[in-house]
Amino acid sequence: MGMIYHKQFRHNSSKTWVVFIHGAGGSNVVWFRQLRDFKKHFNVLLIDLRGHGKSKSGEITEAEQYRLNEVAHDVLEIMDHLRIEKAHWVGISLGCIVIRAMDKLAPGRAESIILGGAVVQFSKKINVLVTLARLLHSILPYMWLYRLNARILIPSRKSVESRKLFIQEAIKLGEREFRKWLRMSHEIKDSLNEFLCREASAPVLYLMGDRDHMFLPMVMNLVKKHVNSQLEIIRNSGHCCNLDQPDVFNERSILFIKEHSENIKNGDQLLLPATT
Repeated sequence: MGMIYHKQFRHNSSKTWVVFIHGAGGSNVVWFRQLRDFKKHFNVLLIDLRGHGKSKSGEITEAEQYRLNEVAHDVLEIMDHLRIEKAHWVGISLGCIVIRAMDKLAPGRAESIILGGAVVQFSKKINVLVTLARLLHSILPYMWLYRLNARILIPSRKSVESRKLFIQEAIKLGEREFRKWLRMSHEIKDSLNEFLCREASAPVLYLMGDRDHMFLPMVMNLVKKHVNSQLEIIRNSGHCCNLDQPDVFNERSILFIKEHSENIKNGDQLLLPATT
């Protein structure tokens, strides 16, 4: 079985696990501003999705095309392998779609879900982009396409650092993998439509940058319809809010996880009189 690359950081007393899922074209490196804070409170699992980062070798990357369910299944398989029954899942950008797919495959295994820079719907603008990318990817140089992508997702001048990291990671991803993920775009679109109608099996916190003009309006709409979802808008932040405003991102996430941790709650319940 080709295992995808993962790295675990065990806490000396906490039983709570947090699993981080990066976006398309990224790797576990995009969480470098989260790791230190989260490690203080929880067990942490970092993952490189198939075809990304160090998950590039072996039979899993030989396929011509990836399915969203396979990408999601990879992560659940690692949780099984490490005997992590339940965890809190934190995603950024397209990683949020992977998390929703994981939740559909294994409802109840997420104690809570945190979606940063969430992609919840393809707007007309994105549909045009994806269609263009699909048409042009055989003609245009890959990096040109990816830089364009970075400009659209991370337009603000202030987000230069986020954009640089995004582009560096894309260079590592390479053209062959980019195409496989691009081929998945139809499937992603269908899944998104389903996830719009169907709530996740766990409480969801959306963390969105106030300058994430592409995706923020759609999340604002979604949160009105979904009962167990809440939205916090992070000021002075673009699409990659975990990089733009790491302190706020970490503080909000850690608080949310603690509010929704069975281990922590069960510890509290011991102090309460038993109800009959």
